Amino acid sequence: MSTERAQQIQTMFGRIVRRYDLLNRLMSLGMDIGWRQAAAIAARPSGGLLLDVGTGTGDLALELYKQGAGYIVGVDFSFEMLSLAQGKSRTKEVMQAAWLLADALRLPFPDDTFDGVTNAFLLRNLVDLPAGLKEMARVLKPGGRLVCLDMTRPPPGPFGALYRLYFNRLLPPLAGAISGDRAAYRYLPNSLAGFPEASALATTLTDIGLAEVSVQRLAGGTVALHTASKPVSA
Repeated sequence: MSTERAQQIQTMFGRIVRRYDLLNRLMSLGMDIGWRQAAAIAARPSGGLLLDVGTGTGDLALELYKQGAGYIVGVDFSFEMLSLAQGKSRTKEVMQAAWLLADALRLPFPDDTFDGVTNAFLLRNLVDLPAGLKEMARVLKPGGRLVCLDMTRPPPGPFGALYRLYFNRLLPPLAGAISGDRAAYRYLPNSLAGFPEASALATTLTDIGLAEVSVQRLAGGTVALHTASKPVSA
């Protein structure tokens, strides 16, 4: 069942690639640009080798480069998304980059390879969240930082109720009409079902052996930026 779900998600992202960036800007009212900038800064990329998992069209990976990464590697399991990311990097003349087709649950890198590992809006799509986080931690160098940016359930109260109305009822048909793929954007609110709330995700990061775990809530508490570090062995 997990393999079937992974294939469905892979196919879905391949279908929506042409308008993916446009929909991100519209759905977030342009705030996603600032969220990715915050994530890139949190990774402390200064001159290092950085891996962006589930890189999609490459926006976070390219922001890492902009913030000072020495070399970026973006991996995704959607060939169509990677093709667009590679095209962007060429347009921006980013030569210190590689774009690889890979599964987040089986990263094709040795242990302790990267100075930093990031992901944006990936975790909700993993068929095995703890396994995916463990893989990212595995390829991270001791002392390196893991940065995770994703949606989270909004807080209680009037704003949370209004956001849920927007996210669950208004956004899917609107985004579906713009993208031409209604099924893909019906998936969006469903992706939060069963996904751990921000504090629970922080606990998971601690449970897999990471340290210095912190959470920053953005966009009124509807987006969470998690950071953690891989302990240095004594």
